[in-house]
Amino acid sequence: MRERVRNVQRLQKTLEDANIKLDSFVSDILGKSARAMVEAIRDGEMDPGVLAKLADPRLRAKPAALRAALNGRVTAHHRMILGLYLDHIDATRRAIARAIEPTWEHVEAALMPFRKAIELIVTVPGVGPDVAASIVAEIGDDMKRFPSEGHLLSWAGLCPRSDESAGKRRSTRIRQGAPWLKPMLVQAAWSSVRVKGSYARALFHRLKTRRGPGTAIIAVAASMLGAIYHMLSKEVPYKELGADHFDQKSKDRIIRGCVRRLEQLGCKVDLEQQAA
Repeated sequence: MRERVRNVQRLQKTLEDANIKLDSFVSDILGKSARAMVEAIRDGEMDPGVLAKLADPRLRAKPAALRAALNGRVTAHHRMILGLYLDHIDATRRAIARAIEPTWEHVEAALMPFRKAIELIVTVPGVGPDVAASIVAEIGDDMKRFPSEGHLLSWAGLCPRSDESAGKRRSTRIRQGAPWLKPMLVQAAWSSVRVKGSYARALFHRLKTRRGPGTAIIAVAASMLGAIYHMLSKEVPYKELGADHFDQKSKDRIIRGCVRRLEQLGCKVDLEQQAA
């Protein structure tokens, strides 16, 4: 599956090299509309108007903008490379289908002893059955092998590096970590931050403005893995803290800051505690 993703990325890079900006209008470069247009380009079609007509009517893109995106400089070399990548993608898809179908029953049987752990992990927002099964396959269901939550995060490569000398911090870049677990948790973290009213979404936006989206999503992934550690240790489902967790945690500090700002603007503030 990773090889298929790599070939899709190479396909997109080839289109961009030919000044074809198709990915600006389609979310899936191998979808019905995009695939038809890419195959037409591979077969030698150069007219943007003809290519745009291959799009599905449900595609939300203005015809003029789509024609402009398809007006590229496609050479014979580009067409050859596009054909190679399309063939690789199709071959990989067939290989995935042949590999998954006979082994799925074996995977289900192997997961039976860990079914309870999987049922707990899927309660985490953004984590589905496949991701939960993969997490259990990587870390198991017995958390006694990790002395603490921090040890698990360090093993997974989701904690900042401690690189300090003479009082100067040189780098906090995270290390490689578990090659299968870490990318999967980051992907699950992107799904969790899309859940409205969730703690993960609040944490992401809290850190995004100061540290950037990359650091913020790693923090969300680390938070999810830390929660999973405690869930498996105590055998309890996920407890949603809510989007207002940080506001409630720093309630007094927020109130003092608001009062101070109002007083700076010349207002007199009398606080009154609202009845519960």
